Amino acid sequence: MNELQRHPAPADAADRPARLAVGVLGSGRVGAVLGAALARAGHRIVAASGVSAASRERAAELLGLEVADPLAVAAAAELLLLAVPDDALPALVAGLAEAGAVRPGTLVAHTSGRYGTGVLDPLTRAGALPLALHPVMTFTGTVVDLARLSGACFGITAPDPLRPVAEALVVEMGADPQWVAEEHRELYHAALANGANHLVTLVAQSADLLRTAGVEEPNRLLGPLLSAALDNVLRSGDAALTGPVARGDAGTVAVHVEVISEQSPQAAAAYVAMARLTADRALAAGRLTAERAEALLDALSAAHPFSGGAS
Repeated sequence: MNELQRHPAPADAADRPARLAVGVLGSGRVGAVLGAALARAGHRIVAASGVSAASRERAAELLGLEVADPLAVAAAAELLLLAVPDDALPALVAGLAEAGAVRPGTLVAHTSGRYGTGVLDPLTRAGALPLALHPVMTFTGTVVDLARLSGACFGITAPDPLRPVAEALVVEMGADPQWVAEEHRELYHAALANGANHLVTLVAQSADLLRTAGVEEPNRLLGPLLSAALDNVLRSGDAALTGPVARGDAGTVAVHVEVISEQSPQAAAAYVAMARLTADRALAAGRLTAERAEALLDALSAAHPFSGGAS
């Protein structure tokens, strides 16, 4: 029994109209899970492709399928899900269009955050119906992700007539569709990456510095502090700013830069950059006076060679 059989679709899923034959190109962590989510909603997963051993295992475990040739997957699909890395997507689309592998009228949805539907133009010109469905979550590539989809968001982009289709597919997977205009897709993706990816680096870096300071369990300190900070900023925005930068404690910040520099010049440069940005936001939000901001920025400029001039 595969994981999809252990977590079957709701009892009424098979009775819903417009069930689609779904092909998954790329049975990676994202593609296999979204395929399984669509199957739970009552759609039929008819074929999937994958290259690595892990992809083949995911296709078998989550979709109950052996991997097939990508062109055969495309030919069998009424909804073709392209779940490949951002940089690989344009070449995949061009190859499918050149081979004439996608039938006119096929819904073609990609999962890239960077792109809207413009990247699908070679297939759209051949009669495909383009959708951009980007899940805003991280994936393990296991059945655990199916539960995590509940309450997650997708950034969706589609031509106006297809917007209800994109929204319906996301809702069927248990998630919340959030509209992103075509011209804003790159900024949308950059904002998500800036927050999520750099947060991981920032937290790991802070844990390393705490270990160097002799703290045996840095996560015990960071967990409550950072969870509260994240909750506060999501609720209150810049009003949640606290700490020595927001207070304008220039001497304390200068010491921070000095001691971090002794451990890692790169970490100190990151601290300075974030402190300057924090000061700018605190000043704009009225959390920091202009006089304190000037002293703080002067201290940052003097404290570290990578900080640049005060603004």
